[in-house]
Amino acid sequence: QVQFVESGGGLAQAGGSLRLSCAASGSTSSINVFGWYRQAPGKQRELVASISRGGNTVYADSVKGRFTISRDNAKNTVYLQMDSLKPEDTAVYYCNTRNVWYLESWGQGTQVTVSS
Repeated sequence: QVQFVESGGGLAQAGGSLRLSCAASGSTSSINVFGWYRQAPGKQRELVASISRGGNTVYADSVKGRFTISRDNAKNTVYLQMDSLKPEDTAVYYCNTRNVWYLESWGQGTQVTVSS
């Protein structure tokens, strides 16, 4: 079982920046991939970015060049630096982990709202 503390969400203006953090605790030794997902009202949850234990990253096309995911393995923490924010980035952002057995855990979500 993995527990999460997510922080950093809030309100930003278009063109601004926010930084999300997610600290994992509990059964963290088997975590392989950290990810950030988001879900806007009326839409399906989608992958924003992910990072493996070795540092390999994957980004959604919609955020490439604007968002940067990073992780601190010693602290079991993942970050999402969001720059050049757009109103369409407005969503609830969820931290996610996938362990070596492909089991997933989810954070409670943090709201990001971008005003135009």
